[in-house]
Amino acid sequence: MKKNKSQNKLIPAKDIMRKYQLTYQTLNHYTDFGLLHVELKIGNVRYYDKDIVKKRMQKVSALRQEGYSLSLIRKKLLKI
Repeated sequence: MKKNKSQNKLIPAKDIMRKYQLTYQTLNHYTDFGLLHVELKIGNVRYYDKDIVKKRMQKVSALRQEGYSLSLIRKKLLKI
């Protein structure tokens, strides 16, 4: 598959799991919960915006370390 410019900004779910040490179930939960958004789906492969994932995962990680629940994290992220 030849990638165009917009696809260069995308990261597949598998790479997110590897990079951020998430399980498949955790990534699905974050997606279903509204913390991450699928930009493109080709077959069974979901692609996310690299920049948004990086920013969101940094914020989620920091807030989780502070003891915030996912519900509060979602509220904080959706305000931004």
